[in-house]
Amino acid sequence: MFGKSKKKFRAPKISTVVGSGSEIRGDIQFSDGLHVDGVIKGDVISGPEDSLATLTLSELGTIEGNVKVANVMLNGTVVGDVVASNRVELAPKARITGTLTYALLEMSMGAEVNGKLIHAAEQDPLKLEYDGDKQEPAETPRPKMSNTPETSTE
Repeated sequence: MFGKSKKKFRAPKISTVVGSGSEIRGDIQFSDGLHVDGVIKGDVISGPEDSLATLTLSELGTIEGNVKVANVMLNGTVVGDVVASNRVELAPKARITGTLTYALLEMSMGAEVNGKLIHAAEQDPLKLEYDGDKQEPAETPRPKMSNTPETSTE
């Protein structure tokens, strides 16, 4: 009954591959899909409007830098912060040393995050309703209290 309405995430077609034995030094900006089996020493960023962009990091892959991608599927190692505006899947051999910011998170047993987990909705701190710049309501005078009972004279 409920299984029919649930949509399974499908990664877009992989358009870029960093093969095993390859090392890239420098930042990478991509669209669609990026699959990494090698080493990237730099930031990995998807296009700002690409909500389907997906980074897939295999157990052979390593990224030493920050990652900012809509969808992240990790089974390798990231030393840096990971910001996923949509979805993060951490497979059993995934290792993140840094802050992980996510909207949706799926984490398999064995995966590690050595840093903070921040839900994307919590990025903007909650604001209190009180605004200190507004003028406070005037205080109402309190009745005077005395130790002696008041007597009425008629």
